[in-house]
Amino acid sequence: MRTTHAARLLAAGAALTALTLLSACGGGHHEDEALASRAPVQPKVKQALVSVLPGMPPVEDPTDIYSADRPGRLSPTVRDFPSRVYVPNTNSNTVTVIDPATYRILETIPVGRQPQHVVPSWDLKTLWVNNDLGNSLTPIDPRTGKAGKPVDVHDPYNLYFTPDGKYAVVMASMDRQLVFRDAHTMKVVKSVPVSCYGVNHADFSVDGRYFIVSCEFSGELLKVDTARMEVVAQEKLPLHGAMPQDVKLSPDGKRFYIADMVADGVWVLDGDRFTRPELLATGKGAHGLYISRDSREMYISNRGEGTISIFDFAAGRLTKKWHLPGGGSPDMGGVSSDGKVLWLSGRYNAEVYAIDTRTGAQLARIKVGSGPHGLAVYPQPGRYSLGHTGIFR
Repeated sequence: MRTTHAARLLAAGAALTALTLLSACGGGHHEDEALASRAPVQPKVKQALVSVLPGMPPVEDPTDIYSADRPGRLSPTVRDFPSRVYVPNTNSNTVTVIDPATYRILETIPVGRQPQHVVPSWDLKTLWVNNDLGNSLTPIDPRTGKAGKPVDVHDPYNLYFTPDGKYAVVMASMDRQLVFRDAHTMKVVKSVPVSCYGVNHADFSVDGRYFIVSCEFSGELLKVDTARMEVVAQEKLPLHGAMPQDVKLSPDGKRFYIADMVADGVWVLDGDRFTRPELLATGKGAHGLYISRDSREMYISNRGEGTISIFDFAAGRLTKKWHLPGGGSPDMGGVSSDGKVLWLSGRYNAEVYAIDTRTGAQLARIKVGSGPHGLAVYPQPGRYSLGHTGIFR
């Protein structure tokens, strides 16, 4: 009898506690599911469970590599930088600077020949303009917006940084090389010839020990050992004429997504095993890939049809498609610091689009120079930059 009575008392106490918690949680209404109307998801700081590349900052949350990219989590390095949108115009040889609060153009900066991307440095202190045919990098101080003296770098189509902050990796597309350079001086450390054509985009594994590179003109993917600075695997995409573009790692670090503007979709790759990827159809001319501030969705710009597809990571499928009014050519860009606006260049329309991430509505369409490409929104949350238009961890 005593045992039964005690059990009943414990059960009653547990039930009372559960009712109290339910009452406390259920007193309000459900929040709008749109990103901007939810309170930012704060990351749970965990012990480093991932054996990372030596010198690389520890992985904050192995279940979400973008946990440091939440709204408001600006590094002390960038906290006082003015919010700007930097647009490289490949045909005009300029960078257009936009105030995202007013959608007004503040300045047009002359740079070298055919600027392709504006790339935040690993330490977040500098924006590098990749002057591809000008064979140079133009530094911009994001605190003042002033351009500095160009640095001689051959064929800098795109630029990445190793997760330990030691090296810049130049995607020398026409030279058919991956060139590892000192991240600060840009002096060559090692040039790695490749047998594919058109190396252009990349992203790193969760532990930083390897990265996946897309080869646009031969329809191939490379797997590169970061520490050894060597290509360790290579494969041809299973589609004739494939043209892989942007590369992004999933929040859980298990899959790489590679946009392909001929396949009109995104390849899904197991980077560790480097097996044959599967194709997810998204839209004509799939090109750029961007992660939402809550790590729940990925925005996919379909340049050939003027749309943006939305991929839900938890559901593993596309859930929405936004259409730009009157069409357009959405290309490269980034998400605003607060996660409310997706900024994309209009490659063939000499314009930039600001898109509401809650509704997909176009907020602004801004005329810029000719051939706008690798647009960078800056500053953004994150501890360090892996390059391109802003891959932050």
